[in-house]
Amino acid sequence: MKKKFLAVLMAATMVSSLVACGQTATTTTETTETTEATQETQATETTQETATETAEAGDKMMIAMVTDYGDITDQSFNQSTYEACKAFAEANNAEFTYYKPEGDSTAERVAMIDKAVSDGYNVIVMPGYAFAEAINETADMYPDVKFVALDVSEYDLEGEGSDFNSETYPNVFSAVYQEELPGYMAGYAAVKMGYTQLGFLGGMAVPAVIRYGYGFVQGADAAAKELGADVSINYAYGNQFYGDSDITAAMDTWYQGGTQVVFACGGGIFTSAGEAAGKVGGKVIGVDVDQSKTIDGMFEAGMTVTSAMKGLQATVNTLLAAIRDGQWDSYAGKILNLGLVSGDDTSLNYVGLPEDTTIWTESFTVDDYKKLVADMVSGAVTVSNDTTAAEPTAENVKINFQGNIK
Repeated sequence: MKKKFLAVLMAATMVSSLVACGQTATTTTETTETTEATQETQATETTQETATETAEAGDKMMIAMVTDYGDITDQSFNQSTYEACKAFAEANNAEFTYYKPEGDSTAERVAMIDKAVSDGYNVIVMPGYAFAEAINETADMYPDVKFVALDVSEYDLEGEGSDFNSETYPNVFSAVYQEELPGYMAGYAAVKMGYTQLGFLGGMAVPAVIRYGYGFVQGADAAAKELGADVSINYAYGNQFYGDSDITAAMDTWYQGGTQVVFACGGGIFTSAGEAAGKVGGKVIGVDVDQSKTIDGMFEAGMTVTSAMKGLQATVNTLLAAIRDGQWDSYAGKILNLGLVSGDDTSLNYVGLPEDTTIWTESFTVDDYKKLVADMVSGAVTVSNDTTAAEPTAENVKINFQGNIK
């Protein structure tokens, strides 16, 4: 990271893409009026001076969120993060705004971080792995700004052999999640609810997606064993994070061949599962956030059985509260792998199923779910995070592994 910073400083006057000079931007400030951000870049020297002046002026908490390539109405990562930041700011009398890059590139994300710091914001919240390079390019520039990243892994930031620590990233915190846990819950719940022909449609075979899938298989396997049920799982990756006609055709084959519910795990790839499910009355399991409104709204009511979620709002609340209370040093320079912390209060956990929108059944109720969570926390139920095997395995479930669809 230090080498990258030196390179940026040496090239700052020549390489406009790194500092994105000369563009314009507005922001959305919750304490005043709401407008949509467009781009502007401030000179690096100006933004660094602003950050220093803000820090010297006092500890007033000014929170800025930068969206990735989506919007705050995406009913996914951006919206969940935005709503959590906004609610915290309102409850704590802190100023909050969000910035939306005009395009999906590191340069455009860097430009919005530059703009936020130039405007005096000293806490930057960034949802999604796409921010890794932007963090690498800006964190050193603004040592007095606190960077809170969601779902940005050490590998995303530095690749193999990384040395992420409080010395190399002293003003950065990132949360990653134990995806195998909500994946397990979703697979277990689906079989307990009576579904016996399942599907797992991953986006790309990246570590997070693989963990979701392997957890899903483990959960289905455990429930099948308990019930003595004959359960099968079609398992494939779309090799991309969006649906298209080819993936929809594959999902048509699954659903028309008897698949009852598909865990669509990977960005917008749920559109292919939903489109195919709608033709035969099939079901879908969402991912990352509660996708019931999105999927049901796009296709038909009741299509979303449940969603395997990451607790973005809980993470935001925890980190912003720590900053407010002067406990940032407990998180700075760390990447925490978040999962289950309470067997009694599921709202405190960083992964789980949505209790309000899951379509519970007599054979698997919300109380049954809470019992499962308690057992997972106590260790009575264990879930492996080992993804070294090229394909998922199970003892009580037949897996039809199909590799990449495309």
